[in-house]
Amino acid sequence: MNKAQLVAQIAKRSELTKKDTQAALTSLQKVITKSLSEGDQVQINGFGTFALSYYPARTGRNPQTGESIEIEGATKPVFKPAKALKDLL
Repeated sequence: MNKAQLVAQIAKRSELTKKDTQAALTSLQKVITKSLSEGDQVQINGFGTFALSYYPARTGRNPQTGESIEIEGATKPVFKPAKALKDLL
């Protein structure tokens, strides 16, 4: 499902127009992105939690040359589904 299909499904199940649904979804994306960029997590009960996870530096290998390279550590966004969502799937 892409964003346009998601907007159509939400609009069909709610009393919102597609335009209003699009605006609400865009706002939700912006709020989650801003919260994560500030180091906060976003928890939606019954759905899941958006958070940041740190992946430490590690040694990798260039597959073409076999040379060892150092891969820098990184902070990446993660989503952990709630138990209610897991149970439905």
